[in-house]
Amino acid sequence: MELRVLKYFLVVAREENITRAAALLHITQPTLSRQLMQLEEELGVSLFRRGKYHVTLTDDGVLLRRRAQEIVELAEKTEQEFLRQEGELAGEISIGAGESNSMTDLSQKIAAFRREHPAVRFSVYSATADDIKDRLEKGLLDLGLLAEPVDIGRYAFLRLPRRDRWGVWVRQDHPLARREAVGPEDLLGIPLLLARREEVRRELASWFGDTFEHLEIAGTFNLILNAANMVRNHVGAALGFFMGNLSDELCFVPLSPPLETGTVLVWKKDQAFSPAASAFLEALKHTQ
Repeated sequence: MELRVLKYFLVVAREENITRAAALLHITQPTLSRQLMQLEEELGVSLFRRGKYHVTLTDDGVLLRRRAQEIVELAEKTEQEFLRQEGELAGEISIGAGESNSMTDLSQKIAAFRREHPAVRFSVYSATADDIKDRLEKGLLDLGLLAEPVDIGRYAFLRLPRRDRWGVWVRQDHPLARREAVGPEDLLGIPLLLARREEVRRELASWFGDTFEHLEIAGTFNLILNAANMVRNHVGAALGFFMGNLSDELCFVPLSPPLETGTVLVWKKDQAFSPAASAFLEALKHTQ
């Protein structure tokens, strides 16, 4: 498979129309159709269901789209890693980041590093810890910023000093908004939104104790901004970190007894870094 053809395939998969995709790629429609047919012959599968006006992916096409996206992204990342600008440190450093106030510290370190090396750019991918670890394993990310609890046995890491405080996000007109803190019993009978990760749920279950089995779980979420939207629209109250002012309509009430979470910056053991990523990691270590 040629990288160029995989890029063609991804455009067609996105546009669902070969003629429109060909125009975007600045090639003729017959040329693009021939390239796609050769790709199907090479793989021995049908990638598209071809209709009169549009095409859709088969199950094999959906699989290839996922793999092709990873291959193209990894190829582009590799090109960035070998960038040089007349001896100046350059290239792209890719970081996966979960939702944590430690991102503030990391952003400050990124800004300081770029003052010294303005030709280096950073790509930040926001996701859950599980997704970030998956992308680290595939080589799509250099570093991952992960909120604990998380299994980091396979990684080298730096533990960051800032800790995130747990609480409940409620509407300003919610009865709990007037409280200085809430305990496990205070959340009984209230529809709650919880983080989807199993490790986080176990951490919360430990804090709630026997009360956990009697909670009303209205839903789960990956990212707090979506949860905040659900809170604003009366779905429930969301358990999560304090992340500043998410909305003027919402109020954060801390848990009591307090529950805090640490953060780690991880990378694969024995990983071969680009010069830019290696220099950034060394800068981080020296400021710990």
